[in-house]
Amino acid sequence: MIVKKLHGMGVKSEHAYLAAFASIGLTVAAWATSLKMEPGVNVDRADRWGLFVGEWAPTFFGLGLALSHYEQHDGTLAHIHEG
Repeated sequence: MIVKKLHGMGVKSEHAYLAAFASIGLTVAAWATSLKMEPGVNVDRADRWGLFVGEWAPTFFGLGLALSHYEQHDGTLAHIHEG
């Protein structure tokens, strides 16, 4: 129901995939920033920040797959043509 509504609002699977890849980069950045900004704290806190943000990537990939299902049914799935 939520995925169908997102599809109806114009959210594409490509958007979800881009968000997934961005969250992977954000995971590394959050971990490194936490490690650098809190020098007295052990690595555990940095790891928790990295894991927290890292959980977003699989969610966005799953959302992308679900959205692509709707795109296949209505013919809006983008195809990349090599030429």
